[in-house]
Amino acid sequence: DIEVQLCGDAHVQNLGSFAGPDGRLVFDFNDFDETIEGPWEWDVKRMAASIVLAGREANHRHATYSVAVEAFVQRYSTSMEQFAGEPILQVARHQTHRQQQVKPITAALRQSQRATPCDLLRKLTTPDEHGTPRFRDKKPVFWRVTDHEAEQVLRALDLYYETLRPESQRMFHLFRPIDVGFKVVGTGSVGMRNYVVLMEGNGPADPLFLQLKQEVASAYNRYRPHIVHEHQGRRAAQGQRSIQPISDLLLGWSSMGGHDFLVRQLNDHKGSIDLEQLKGSGLESLAEVAGELMARGHARSGDACMITGYCGSGAKVSKAIRDFAIEYADQTEADFAAFQNAIKANKVHLADLTPAA
Repeated sequence: DIEVQLCGDAHVQNLGSFAGPDGRLVFDFNDFDETIEGPWEWDVKRMAASIVLAGREANHRHATYSVAVEAFVQRYSTSMEQFAGEPILQVARHQTHRQQQVKPITAALRQSQRATPCDLLRKLTTPDEHGTPRFRDKKPVFWRVTDHEAEQVLRALDLYYETLRPESQRMFHLFRPIDVGFKVVGTGSVGMRNYVVLMEGNGPADPLFLQLKQEVASAYNRYRPHIVHEHQGRRAAQGQRSIQPISDLLLGWSSMGGHDFLVRQLNDHKGSIDLEQLKGSGLESLAEVAGELMARGHARSGDACMITGYCGSGAKVSKAIRDFAIEYADQTEADFAAFQNAIKANKVHLADLTPAA
């Protein structure tokens, strides 16, 4: 096997935009909950299957999403070949260009411009009798925690502080905690502990939202049992730093109650991919960008020359992965249909997460 640091969450809707350390908006992979050292093709195959599923969701024909998968693998191969011949530091700093010309990315960047911490402050909080912002209860998806639980979370921030880089430690000292909430999060993390800390910097108009997200062993660990990580939050944070040239200034980790946590900003100009934007040429264009981003991450953490030697021109590899992706997407849809049938037959209980009025 040719091993790299896997993204682990290599799928279309894990691509999105966020603010880099210099304030510029960046488009890249967002989450790294499943990151682990593993064979490069695992990421490629998963993203390829995701492109097929996204294409079907956008009502594309078989030929269209097949071409998109091949375009993804071809861009991965050609980018890797380019990186194999470049100085290592140049590869580590590589930035993808032409993103502004890709409709789904443009839409995500527009969303990012609106997604400010102040916007989140308006959505999640209300002033108390002293004018201090407090989290609103929106059970069962969001609520304020008890004072005892809040104390535990704030103590965890002391451990988190030690994981920050020195320049980020100095900046973090300028913020003070205001309130603590609990947020129910997406499909892969349902049932996990996920806290949100509201902090205030230079006055009420300078909010910071930190997310403490529980991390467990990567889903890939069952296939990589020889790899042991003592702290799953550190695994996720260090994996992200290994893959990306630009990451959250406040990325770190902590522990609480015997559980591991990743700590990061909750919403700093974050935007996501809208599947509606994948109609027309949007899917193929996005797939090509995904191929370049993935190749850069793998080249930063693995041997670009060896991967290039395996892929060759990319033609045979792209067709083989296309065929795999279509079969895997078929299986995914069959699994989801079985899941829906189990719900209808009351074999699986479906929780009601409609927020209370």
